[in-house]
Amino acid sequence: AVWADRYREAHAETGDWHYVDNEIRGAALPHPGQLVTKIDEYRVVLADRGATPAARLLALQLLLHLIGDLHQPLHAADDHDRGGNDVQVVAAGFARGSLHHYWDTVFVGRLGENAEAVAARLFAGAGADQHSLAARGTPADWAQESFRLAATQVYAALPPADASGVRLLDARYVEVATALASRQLVLAGLRLAAVLDAALK
Repeated sequence: AVWADRYREAHAETGDWHYVDNEIRGAALPHPGQLVTKIDEYRVVLADRGATPAARLLALQLLLHLIGDLHQPLHAADDHDRGGNDVQVVAAGFARGSLHHYWDTVFVGRLGENAEAVAARLFAGAGADQHSLAARGTPADWAQESFRLAATQVYAALPPADASGVRLLDARYVEVATALASRQLVLAGLRLAAVLDAALK
């Protein structure tokens, strides 16, 4: 699923397909941006039996990644900080890094090192509420969900910065963030499965 990040290095035009810069303090409703537009576009390509195999393969490779990006709250929201990339944080037992990095990597990493074992555990524990949520809505709706999580959880619970500009994340923030990351992974997986089922019959 990380293939699309490597693809972006050689195809700069795909850079803004991975996020939506919706300001959490803005007055306007969040806009879908290229991330949602490209998911909708490539769903159609993947389902098109008349498209070339190469086009359908590219669509599949991008969908595997972009649907995941859409469920990471800091890919759908911004606080004039490039989706948390300009906010420095640290938590006990972890190296200092950006808030975005913590949500991309650190909290997910806390779930375990073996991806298959983590996935099996997460999906086995998925509740009826997650299955119900996954069955509803469109990519634009999923972007709204991620935006709300960023506004009400990711940013709202941040502690103030210290004199050096770093924010110390306490144990509660880390635990809540890890739980939210696992929830979003499950939703992304269920929704990706539904997208692939619909496209590939």
